Amino acid sequence: MSLNNQGRSTSPGNARTTGLATISGDHGLDHEEKLIFELGHGAIGVDLPDVKVPDDRLGGLCRKKAVGLPGLSEPEAVRHYVRLSRKNYAIDAGLYPLGSCTMKHNPRLNEKMARLPGFGDLHPLAPAVATQGALALIAELMRWLTTLTGMPAVAMSPKAGAHGELCGLLAIRAALETRGEGHRKRILVPESAHGTNPATAAFAGFTVDEVPAKPDGHVDADALEAKLGPDVAAIMLTNPNTCGLFEPRVKEMADAVHAAGGYFYCDGANFNAIAGKVRPGDLGIDAMHINLHKTFSTPHGGGGPGAGPVVLSERLAPFAPLPLLLHDASGFRLVEHPEEAPAGAKPFGRMCAFHGQMGMFSRSLSYMLSHGRDGVRQASEDAVLSANYILASLKDVMSAPFGDGPCMHEALFDDSFLEGTGVTTLDYAKAMIDEGYHPMTMYFPLVVHGAMLIEPTESESKESLDRFIHVLRELALEAKAGKTERFGGAPRLAPRRRLDETLAARKPVLRWKPAPLRDAAE
Repeated sequence: MSLNNQGRSTSPGNARTTGLATISGDHGLDHEEKLIFELGHGAIGVDLPDVKVPDDRLGGLCRKKAVGLPGLSEPEAVRHYVRLSRKNYAIDAGLYPLGSCTMKHNPRLNEKMARLPGFGDLHPLAPAVATQGALALIAELMRWLTTLTGMPAVAMSPKAGAHGELCGLLAIRAALETRGEGHRKRILVPESAHGTNPATAAFAGFTVDEVPAKPDGHVDADALEAKLGPDVAAIMLTNPNTCGLFEPRVKEMADAVHAAGGYFYCDGANFNAIAGKVRPGDLGIDAMHINLHKTFSTPHGGGGPGAGPVVLSERLAPFAPLPLLLHDASGFRLVEHPEEAPAGAKPFGRMCAFHGQMGMFSRSLSYMLSHGRDGVRQASEDAVLSANYILASLKDVMSAPFGDGPCMHEALFDDSFLEGTGVTTLDYAKAMIDEGYHPMTMYFPLVVHGAMLIEPTESESKESLDRFIHVLRELALEAKAGKTERFGGAPRLAPRRRLDETLAARKPVLRWKPAPLRDAAE
């Protein structure tokens, strides 16, 4: 079968390399769906009256040609998007094993709460007198976040993890400048850190100094302490780290950084492993973002937007950004200007135009209240149990670089079990698609060659995990037995075959262009 460069069949009767060739090109309920521009044929779903607009109102800029949008009737448009939705993978469809992403179930109760009148239709410019309920919700969420983390203050406006990192580093920079130590420009970042950590540090005007990892996957605390000096502003550490391991010397590292005059920023992306179990403030952390769209179940990724509140230690609390939420005899109010800030507050500025993501706040608080303190703790325990069940069930057939001891909320494997098979990490992951599973996070963390990072979260039942484990075991055994036919060129059963991902990343095609019209003489 021939395919074009998008992996689409060039002959409708051979839309797959396996199975029955159909006349329509569709396979049962899996429809071969064209781009909406290719489907458009000029139909209009609504009637609009002709409007006469004088040219002089638009300065001679009236459109001379059609807009170029596809024209479909209402049923055609609805069918198009329903068919596209069938090609998506989602947590509502099956286990979503992306490591470091916490793709957990989003309870529908949260969605109902976010859509309540007064929350779902609240305008960001509404006066405080008309938004007391929403402000009270934000205040209660702040109380939960500070209690769970053991930190005295929280900035609610950051929109996601990297935005929260920037907030924390800007607070650190403001604190250093207030101390007259603006010369501290170096930030220590472990080599296993999320890529946003060094990028955020550089964006905030700091220089990045990499800290190596030890063979056991933990940060080399001795190497970190050796790098401390009078120019160090902070460390940025993820705990549990990106290898799925808790840092046993985290308090020791925090004390050393503080003794050297620096601050401790913690990447909170993996808070789902320790929420309700460990208070980051007790570990000496000065600032940490919390991904509400991960730990507290609000829709992740395209279902967002995200929210990344930043909890702050007593040393950094005065520098929290505007707006500040205060409660006094007159009720709740937002402090929008520095001159209105209470005594002792020294906000470094503001992170965004408004107060944060209200939809994320209502969803997260709904999750917290429905779970309670013990439920949040059990969710963390179950997430860690699920990951360790996967690790223990697979490490005899897949290679686990740090499999000697237990992991936290994610299990890390590498590709050494595929050596000599001719099967690559990418082949193995793509074969998972044919089995109905989204692949795990691949090639991250970078400190492990051919990394495969699996985070099942607490959402999955034992039966769900057993099915997933069975598929991965059988794929590993077939690769080792030389049965490699299923791996080369996989996936075969997906709507689209494997693309040249390197080319797609370097030369993405972001705009559809119609095929050139052929001359009638041809």
